[in-house]
Amino acid sequence: MEADAILLSMPDPVISAPETALAPPAEHSRRQLEALLEVSEAIAQQRDLPALFHDLASRLHSVIDFDFLTLILHDPTRNVMRLHILESEHRTDAPIGMELPVDGHPSGWVWQQQEAFVVSDTHEETRFPEYMALLRQKGVRAFALVPLTTAQRRVGAMGFGRMVPEGVLELPFMQRVASQVAVAVDNALNLESSQVYQKQLAQERDRLRVLLDLNNVLVTSRELPELFRGIVATLQRVIRHDYTSLALLDPMTGLLKIYALEFPGHQGFFKPETVVPRDSSPAGRAIEQGKTLVASGAELDKYPSEIVRQLRAEGLRTICCIPLTNRARTFGALNLASRSTDGFSAADIEFVQQVASQIALAVENALAFKEIDALKDKLAVEKLYLEEEIRTEFNFEEIIGESAPLKKVLAQVELVAPAGTTVLILGDTGTGKELIARAIHNLSPRRERTFVKINCAAIPSGLLESELFGHERGAFTGAVSQKIGRFELADRGTLFLDEVGDIQLELQPKLLRVLQEQEFERLGSNRTQRVDVRVVAATNGDLSKLVAERAFRSDLYYRLNVFPVHVPGLRERREDIPLLVRYFVQKFSRRQNKVVQYVPADAMDALVNYGWPGNVRELENFLERAVLLSPGKELRVAMSELRASTANTDNAVSSAVTGAFAPAGASLATLEEAERQHILRALRQTDWRIAGPKGAAVLLGMKRTTLQARMRKLGIRRPV
Repeated sequence: MEADAILLSMPDPVISAPETALAPPAEHSRRQLEALLEVSEAIAQQRDLPALFHDLASRLHSVIDFDFLTLILHDPTRNVMRLHILESEHRTDAPIGMELPVDGHPSGWVWQQQEAFVVSDTHEETRFPEYMALLRQKGVRAFALVPLTTAQRRVGAMGFGRMVPEGVLELPFMQRVASQVAVAVDNALNLESSQVYQKQLAQERDRLRVLLDLNNVLVTSRELPELFRGIVATLQRVIRHDYTSLALLDPMTGLLKIYALEFPGHQGFFKPETVVPRDSSPAGRAIEQGKTLVASGAELDKYPSEIVRQLRAEGLRTICCIPLTNRARTFGALNLASRSTDGFSAADIEFVQQVASQIALAVENALAFKEIDALKDKLAVEKLYLEEEIRTEFNFEEIIGESAPLKKVLAQVELVAPAGTTVLILGDTGTGKELIARAIHNLSPRRERTFVKINCAAIPSGLLESELFGHERGAFTGAVSQKIGRFELADRGTLFLDEVGDIQLELQPKLLRVLQEQEFERLGSNRTQRVDVRVVAATNGDLSKLVAERAFRSDLYYRLNVFPVHVPGLRERREDIPLLVRYFVQKFSRRQNKVVQYVPADAMDALVNYGWPGNVRELENFLERAVLLSPGKELRVAMSELRASTANTDNAVSSAVTGAFAPAGASLATLEEAERQHILRALRQTDWRIAGPKGAAVLLGMKRTTLQARMRKLGIRRPV
């Protein structure tokens, strides 16, 4: 039996004549009393049991002869006798800590019966025959076991013996020694237990303090990076680890994103928001199973994730992934890694699991606050945009007209508005394309959301991408803060792209992607933004011609031209001109505090018969000037301007007709050429200044954007 090896590892017997046998009885008793006093002194001085037994052995050798001294204590948790100390003058290979059975062994019998077990000669002893046979093989001839008992409990047994038969071996004296040793052992065990409890209490105190500090971090930190740093700093105090990361599940793609990580000495080890396949990583497995996963060594090599491979290359051997669950929804994992194979004990894992629910709640709140802040910024930008829209003067407050061409357009608007289809509005400048776009938005299910407009021709080509898609801080020179683009601003609303034909060719693929996939990236960011935007585009040019000239992508043209709406010019619906004249006269009279109430018949006829190349916008500007110049209730119209313009138009038409019958090579101007020459004269007169109070647009009585559109259409460019 292995348990019986407690006393079987002695060398061959060494027989020596004890000096105590020569001493007279009185002298021997005196020595025993002195030895007892020395035992008491040793007990008072020593608290460490091995040191105590070593001291006892040296002191007792002066009184009695023995070859070994043992201490066997009872373990109440396992109900076994355990060898704690073996003090011998000879070499021994008896394993300290060996467990011995209570039943079937002398030490267990002594502990149960509370009596001494004495063997004068193992060759003659019949009790415990198997054990005696083993003792005889090791040369042990005599030994004794005495109980160690205090007033409170039974502690165990103390044994001593010799390699020669010696009879009773000073049993009464050893029992007195055992009574003192029992107190010392009991005190030592109590001290050891108290130290263990004190250590446990200190550890529990430290962890409770960490819980309190962690709770303070979770409560006070709203930003995810700040929250993560607080979690890492707090956990480092109780759990030694070398790497920490936070992986969150993207519900739309099903992938994991490393939102934050802490790896001292390895700055820039991974890019922010690194995407990790869920099935190939330990964190993904922990999220899928909903329980803590600990993997080390070869277990980690089973995961094909690139991050796991790099961590293994950096010497990390163990990874602990704790799923973050809140309201029965697992949305991420907190990952700890260590360079040690046994880096995380059961107590460490239990502690992290205790705080995982708090961390999950704090992380989810931080993500919610981040989303709220983004929405607040978006709403603030939207508010500013809408306030700017309110301050902007629109050409119309409502659609004015009863002509058949206009009713046809309104019927198309009523048909397409609820469908959410992309609409391309065609028509000359000044016909009210933006008003039609607003009508489509107001009749659609998106009317409760924002109507966002952008004039693609009015924004420099280098800034148009930023205006459409936004940018991150530092994306380019001058980008001092993050900016939300028009597409994000129009999320779940309508985006009106005016003058869409002026979008530069290199930006068109990104616009096409938004139209098809409803996703894009801000300038300077690799994070994909998803939006739900209805696009309504408008142009006064011929996109099909631009496609043929390779100045506009054909696939983008087909994507925009899903439902074309052609807005008629004012010359195509002359019956609406009187209605528009009365509307504008009333509008400007109120604005300018005038009392203009009626329009003379001849003035109305002149207004109806005029060609209005600038369409409704030209009519509006003309009537604003007329109301301003009218002193009374009657509208004063500059008839000479209308007649001159009409005459120029008639002459141009006449020349064009004449040119059809003129001989080849004759120089005759068309209507378009006449308009081109008219604009060129105004540009030369203003030294090619377009905008401003002294610009050509004011001289020609049209808006800057209208003049720029006509110049592009007529091919007018400033000479170099």
